[in-house]
Amino acid sequence: MLDKLKAGLESLNLKPEQHPCNQYLDYISLLHKWNQSYNLTAVKDPEQMLSRHVLDSLSVLSFIKGSKCIDIGTGPGLPGMILALALPESHWTLLDSNQKKVRFLRHVKAELGLENVDVVQSRVESYKAKIDFDTVICRAFAPLDRMLELSQHLITHDNQLLAMKGKQAKDEIDELKDHKFLIQLHNLEHSTDASLANLIQVKRAQ
Repeated sequence: MLDKLKAGLESLNLKPEQHPCNQYLDYISLLHKWNQSYNLTAVKDPEQMLSRHVLDSLSVLSFIKGSKCIDIGTGPGLPGMILALALPESHWTLLDSNQKKVRFLRHVKAELGLENVDVVQSRVESYKAKIDFDTVICRAFAPLDRMLELSQHLITHDNQLLAMKGKQAKDEIDELKDHKFLIQLHNLEHSTDASLANLIQVKRAQ
């Protein structure tokens, strides 16, 4: 599977030698093992986990800004855990309310020896951040209007929110009524998963 991972990275215009490939594969191994008991993801096959989880998470790498990042509704750590592996100089908070997924994330953190990851069990609307984040990101978390409602306390005038979305992304933007955000839609042309082929970038209007 290492060869497929390296080929996938190259398809994203990323250099395999600059990435912790073994840690990506260790993550897949842990997810596959836990998934058999805890049903953390609907994707069961490790090779599909490689393309639909690891590589798709990395498809947004160039959009990450700053060193303090939070992944809301991270589930089994997607995309946050993968991005934390790719960006060891950054610090990531992985936020989820599901106890099984939080336990898995803490296990991954311990197994991979990650010092740049904090795992927090909380609903996003209840989470009180102690710092201002540079990037807030989520993957298939909620419709855009609901997402902005739940996470608006995390969006400042100086940071960004990134939402990985499918083909409904433009419709969700069009359905927004009164709001005070600047919104851009980006196509993730190298995405391996059509259901996550768009990225919505949100900034608070000045």
